[in-house]
Amino acid sequence: MHTNNPPLIAHVIHHFGVGGMENGIVNLINHMPPGRYRHAIVCLTGYSEFRKRLNQHVELVALNKRAGNDIGLYGRLFRELRRLKPAIVHTRNLAALEGQVVATAAGISNRVHSEHGRDMFDLQGRNRKYNLLRQAIRPLVKHYIPVSKDLEQWLINTVRVNPAISTQIYNGVDSVKFSPLITPRVNFGPPEFCPPDGFVIGAVGRMAEVKDYPNLVRAFVHMLELRPEICARARLVILGEGEARKSCLALLKQANVEHLAWLPGNRDDIADLMRQFDVFCLSSLGEGVSNTILEAMACGLPVVATAVGGNSELVDEGITGTLVPSTNPTAMAHALLTYYQDSARTRTHGAAGRVKIEAHFSMSAMVRGYLNVYDTVLNNLTKDK
Repeated sequence: MHTNNPPLIAHVIHHFGVGGMENGIVNLINHMPPGRYRHAIVCLTGYSEFRKRLNQHVELVALNKRAGNDIGLYGRLFRELRRLKPAIVHTRNLAALEGQVVATAAGISNRVHSEHGRDMFDLQGRNRKYNLLRQAIRPLVKHYIPVSKDLEQWLINTVRVNPAISTQIYNGVDSVKFSPLITPRVNFGPPEFCPPDGFVIGAVGRMAEVKDYPNLVRAFVHMLELRPEICARARLVILGEGEARKSCLALLKQANVEHLAWLPGNRDDIADLMRQFDVFCLSSLGEGVSNTILEAMACGLPVVATAVGGNSELVDEGITGTLVPSTNPTAMAHALLTYYQDSARTRTHGAAGRVKIEAHFSMSAMVRGYLNVYDTVLNNLTKDK
């Protein structure tokens, strides 16, 4: 390949802001060997300050989709793709899937689509209308990339994707940036928030409905009700912004424990703060592959997570963490109490998680996986000609 003008990949997504999928795009672009591919990100709506996390020049395009049906969007996307002339168009999730039709119309033969997880309106991927749309567009997609085995099985069984054109690739994690705490814990959060022997339960992510943060807050409150004496040490930290933040704060206030929790909104120092946690907790109702679980394991933390989506592929029950049923604050409270009461278990599970990350979820393995798909798709086309 000519390094002076490498092939361009146009990543078509709904919005470029804080989120797991978007984080994955940043990691992929930032860790790709320079000179292999160039990148443009076409956002159907727009992008945020999150774009500053990209460490190389990437053209960002905002198509400013209007709420509801915006027929003009397809024309705008068509014109942008004709202008960019990408070698590959890579759409992500249902929100951008129709970009495959536009890319075909724009004469772009190399079309890749990835699935990163589903949203509240269709947690199990069973919605008939959406699946008919996926099946109708399926012949246009040259290659699929599901991020979990759970999503891959769903693509093969429900969308009827040919397994030969599907490559499951796990998200990679930056295990240098996310690494275990080696110095004593610093005082973080509000003044006097965390005692030196504090037990910090942490969560990170968009505070969207699908993540079910109120369930985690209820579990924390229940844990304090079961063992009131742990109020001296137990603390809850939730890093992220979204509509659930208000209800979480209200639940904490109602239980009169808001002084034991810290919900500072979005932060730029996630890795530093995550290292201060003792256990990581994820209470979501649905999940593809959670970047935050991977980051927590890289930080050497045991994980308590709901047994949904790809979570059971990441968390080895009784080895790197504990899986609990979703929407069950009692089960979550008991799992968290187990770690509170057993520091040896907390350390062992955390260390095993770190080992698993280094073996299976490295950034280089993820980048290799995507490069293989991109190279294969391009080579296949050159052979077809």
